[in-house]
Amino acid sequence: MQKKIYFLIFNPISGDIDKADIVFQTFAYAKLFDIEIIVYQTTGIKDADAIIELFKTHEPERILIAGGDGTVKLVAEALEHFDVIFGILPAGSANGLATDLNLPETISENLSIAFHNNFMEMDMVSINGIKSLHLSDLGLNAVLVKNYENSTTRGKLGYALQIIPTLLEFEEPFSITIEANGTTVEYKAAMVVVANSQKYGTGVIINPNGKMNDGKFEIVIFKNLDIIVFAKIITGNMPVNDEDIEIISTECAVITSNLPVSFQIDGEYIGEETQLDIKILPAQMKIAIPDFFDENLLEL
Repeated sequence: MQKKIYFLIFNPISGDIDKADIVFQTFAYAKLFDIEIIVYQTTGIKDADAIIELFKTHEPERILIAGGDGTVKLVAEALEHFDVIFGILPAGSANGLATDLNLPETISENLSIAFHNNFMEMDMVSINGIKSLHLSDLGLNAVLVKNYENSTTRGKLGYALQIIPTLLEFEEPFSITIEANGTTVEYKAAMVVVANSQKYGTGVIINPNGKMNDGKFEIVIFKNLDIIVFAKIITGNMPVNDEDIEIISTECAVITSNLPVSFQIDGEYIGEETQLDIKILPAQMKIAIPDFFDENLLEL
């Protein structure tokens, strides 16, 4: 009988977790179930092409991804046209998607989920033609992401160190127009989040209505966001106050701002934008999740 083949794709520079230990534990776990592991280490140069060719050659049954949100997004986009289940081993500076999936802390627990557990068919969101798995935003947090990318300190500490410089750089709230659900509304905002899920990587619930498999996304408008509130949200020390936000749930939308505003997708700074064309992409990715995550699961 031919062995099952799983891929392990990992980003060697994401986060501050030892990837060698993840590789070792993955091989040890796979050996228990007579599964062959093929490893690919990202380099930042034509990774998508290399992953596609490797997939076509070996046709694995499952893809294990060790990294943060950016690594998951890279692999998901590369293999979007293939029917395969993805398992996440959180190992990045930003693990927002893993947080939203309620994945546990240890490698061994995540290996059990990535190898065996239920899966859901997760939606994605297209924003100006770029796919988002998790959370994207205009405004303050996008400036924070830009400053973090230009810094040398990784992990949550790196984000925390950039809060003050970000607030000093960010000048004032901006005006936006949102076309969605057949209506047009205008707001003054400090940050606008396009959310396919509920939480930032810190665990703070930014979008309490979010479900990653409901065929909709939410636009979360932050009308008031001072230094103390922003710092607490980013560091995971307080929930969002309903009085400070508006939430629009929809399948498609156009957001237009009165001036260029910093924009990020899944923890990657994109640049300054004045218009976002957004639509839901239903059931784009099969992803392994814990048994207790949701009642609408498909069992392997």
